[in-house]
Amino acid sequence: MSGTPAFQDANPTSSLADSREIAHFNTLAATWWDPNGPMKPLHRINPVRLGHIKQDFASHFGREARAMKPFEGLRLLDIGCGAGLVAEPLAKMGFTVTGIDLAEENIAIARHHAEAQGIPVEYRASAIETLPLDAPFAAITLLEVVEHVPDVSAFVREAALRLKPGGMLIASTLNRTLKAYALAIVGAEYVLRWLPRGTHDWAKFVTPAELEAHMEAAGLVPQSRQGMVFNPLADAWRLSSDCDVNYFITATKPA
Repeated sequence: MSGTPAFQDANPTSSLADSREIAHFNTLAATWWDPNGPMKPLHRINPVRLGHIKQDFASHFGREARAMKPFEGLRLLDIGCGAGLVAEPLAKMGFTVTGIDLAEENIAIARHHAEAQGIPVEYRASAIETLPLDAPFAAITLLEVVEHVPDVSAFVREAALRLKPGGMLIASTLNRTLKAYALAIVGAEYVLRWLPRGTHDWAKFVTPAELEAHMEAAGLVPQSRQGMVFNPLADAWRLSSDCDVNYFITATKPA
């Protein structure tokens, strides 16, 4: 069970976070688990991104992806976990999961939901830079987070410090292209209203080359890029070689 965490900041703050972003997501906390609410896009992409994450981790750690709990014995840190849309499924896959988020309302919702489902996840209202360095994680997920932080390089560096040698980090974010502006902001926020207006700031979007450079500067070795696109005819998301809008980058830490 998630229970009371062993480590938690009181009124967590971070020099690596934007207080306006945190306040924004605090206001949305109660809607995280509503598949038709403001977080609907995350619910829609979740099966695709979880499948990709599972396959990459299974390949890296030599686990059988089709096993009931392929990642038993491995610790995972979900940075910017929100209310647990990814943390809970990863815990079901066998990972010992710690989820952190600076939006305290998100953490409260995450704990309540995990406890109600009987899923063991440790949630902390904590900044990444406050986590101890002497207990690194085998795996880290950094999903739809870096486009909300003011200093991506410092943020990735702090994440890399918490990754075990031989471990793997998977990040996903939005590319800084005109296509991403048209689809992720104009389309998703203003036309289709999939997301609340102001959810994204195009100037904070990060190109794959930039994110890989930040990873390398932090001592990580980028391994692969993978795009994710929406097919309006099928009304579904799928993996693609197209990284113009949504994309993943997988990186490892040398053993």
